[in-house]
Amino acid sequence: MEIEKIKYTGKVKEISIGKEGKAITVGGENSYPFYLFEGEMPHKPKIAMEVYDSAPEEWAEAALEPFKDVSGDPAAWAKKCVEECGADAIALRLASTDPNTKNTSPEQAVEVVKKVAEAINVPLIVLGSGNAEKNTAVLRKVAEECDGLNLTLGPVEESNYKQIGAAAIGFKHTIIANTPIDINLAKELNVLLGNLGVPDGSILMDPTTGALGYGMEYTYSVMERDRMAALTQEDEKLQFPMLNDIGTEVWKIKEAKIPEKEEPKLGDAKKRGILIEAVTAVSFLLAGSDILVMRHPEAVKLVRSIIEDLTAT
Repeated sequence: MEIEKIKYTGKVKEISIGKEGKAITVGGENSYPFYLFEGEMPHKPKIAMEVYDSAPEEWAEAALEPFKDVSGDPAAWAKKCVEECGADAIALRLASTDPNTKNTSPEQAVEVVKKVAEAINVPLIVLGSGNAEKNTAVLRKVAEECDGLNLTLGPVEESNYKQIGAAAIGFKHTIIANTPIDINLAKELNVLLGNLGVPDGSILMDPTTGALGYGMEYTYSVMERDRMAALTQEDEKLQFPMLNDIGTEVWKIKEAKIPEKEEPKLGDAKKRGILIEAVTAVSFLLAGSDILVMRHPEAVKLVRSIIEDLTAT
């Protein structure tokens, strides 16, 4: 008996990030995630590991433990993620630039970005802090001063897409278009970026990630609708690869941070956090994620093994 197969008329765009010789390519799917019996998935999803520009002060003990020896040195931390954990890319979070924390300057951020870029042989993703206004100044400066590094910059939002988008165009960087869990807003921002002149090959979509038990189902639903529109409705403005910022969302929730002695019923805190991160990541893979930004090495190991199993032929 021959099983009927669906033929999809749309395709996710292929996008390469990183400097020549260090680049990776994502996207290119012409069927639903891992539906290898119906279409092709030419590039496996990639895992970027999260690095902070200064030693984290509020991380859960289990998440910080693997990096205690390098947490004060972003370049060494990034190098460890690549060499020991096999990270496909590094996601450098410029957390110290937040005005509510250390409020470091855009110039200081540039210095850190350059040091990390020199230390690794994989693409570098640069993420701002939680302050949109400061992100605009920081990411613009990083884009201008890191010409030729082919960075991936984000989050780029409706409030700052003109400033960061223009800098990305001028200095040839990729941007991460971030919208608040809404497919219509995601499409609208992609249209605005296109009108500004940002090439299709320089846009990744960030739908805003919710952790397991904390909004994951909302993000999943939006990503699912995005892929349906991209593949079955040929909506070109939704045919971009997607990135999910998982580590920071998972490890800030109560169930991942609270010590076992405070909540014995929740069990081992380390295993709990790792599994929450891994389950969240795999869920978004099934929704169509192309790049996962993750934190704990053991969660990365688990998810990578599942990617290999799902793409085995």
